[in-house]
Amino acid sequence: MRFTRHSWCAVVPWLVGMVLLFLTADSLAKTVHGVRLWRAPDHTRLVFDLTADAEHSLFTLENPDRLVVDISDIKLAAGFDDLDLENTPIIGIRSAPREGKHLRIVLDLKQPVRPRSFPLQANDQYGDRLVVDLYDIEKESEKTVADVVTSQGPHRDIVVAIDAGHGGEDPGAIGPNGLYEKKVVMAISRELKRLADSEPGFQGVLVRTGDYYIPLRKRTDIAREHRADLFVSVHADAFKNPSARGASVFALSPGGATSETARYLAERENSADLVGGVGSVRLSDKDKILAGVLLDLSMTATLSSSLEVGKEVLDEMGGMARLHKRHVEQAGFLVLKSPDIPSILVETGFISNPTEARQLADSSYQRQLADAIFTGIKRYFYSKPPLGTWVAANSVDGAERVYVIARGDTLSGIAARHNVSVETLLRHNSLSSTNIRVGQRLRIPPI
Repeated sequence: MRFTRHSWCAVVPWLVGMVLLFLTADSLAKTVHGVRLWRAPDHTRLVFDLTADAEHSLFTLENPDRLVVDISDIKLAAGFDDLDLENTPIIGIRSAPREGKHLRIVLDLKQPVRPRSFPLQANDQYGDRLVVDLYDIEKESEKTVADVVTSQGPHRDIVVAIDAGHGGEDPGAIGPNGLYEKKVVMAISRELKRLADSEPGFQGVLVRTGDYYIPLRKRTDIAREHRADLFVSVHADAFKNPSARGASVFALSPGGATSETARYLAERENSADLVGGVGSVRLSDKDKILAGVLLDLSMTATLSSSLEVGKEVLDEMGGMARLHKRHVEQAGFLVLKSPDIPSILVETGFISNPTEARQLADSSYQRQLADAIFTGIKRYFYSKPPLGTWVAANSVDGAERVYVIARGDTLSGIAARHNVSVETLLRHNSLSSTNIRVGQRLRIPPI
């Protein structure tokens, strides 16, 4: 068949249209364009990055153990070879088309897991995602109060739960040059734990020990599992205006406390030891009125303690960093809503501010921040030590007390406050001069 010039003119547009039709259809097809993996202490998280939202289902198979993830109307445009499967229950990952247009992904497992999956909608940092969590199946055990006391001897440590915000697929705020909030606060949190562990009578517990995400309520659950005396959540702020700057300390707002008390009360039948920290009180066997009174008392005392420790921390941070506000702010942050553990959220600065971002990225500045935070914590607990702790025993031993030096203190001021002479303080602490340092402990002799 011969094509004339006129016939070509008629055929070419048709061919171009068909090509464009196929290209458009292919480009509009939904794809899995990335796969990421994180390992947490109790579970493994897989995140599938999607070009658009897609329906999915999953089920488990035995002999051998497998988890099957079916995603509808989608193609795979990513590989699994670069995923680090070490220390996870996953042996390997394979995939295949299903019924022509769907995708089946099979996880070969070393042992059974408890799977959970959910979609996440696109946000400013990521597109649509499918999250698959593989929870380890382990025999659960609970520590009793006797276990805690026996394991630590006659005087237990004060336990500080340190929560590095965000983690895993949630980087938090992103500053100049791609500085991730999750990395900054993890570095500060690790230094804060080191300071706590090196101080007699204190123990630091990292809520998040690596780069993975923990749901917000789970963070306070972890603190409660460790019988924490204080919960400290570490963050770095961000704002659309890069000139915003300064550190802040938050405690729970009264409105947040009221709503959380109501939630705990509504769920008391399904809860065990909800209030009281180490000496926790069971609510499930109390009538609604008594349970409500107990919760109100616990939340009121906890909120008061949170504000007090928050003020000590803010005062110490004000000595080495610019403050956004000079009082403890209150908000309804979910991680602050524990009715039995004093809780504060520390915003270490604005990562969106170029100057503060440079400071927050500096390891020396991170150590200074951690030192200020811990000095404030020590100052609070030495003024109000929990009963049965090493700090309580060493704060009041007979008539002798221990005072932790804070920023701005002078030896003469401390002596006047405790009704003793400077010479007595020098002699009682074997000091050769009146020079003192922040965080130093002074033994106050009996009057």
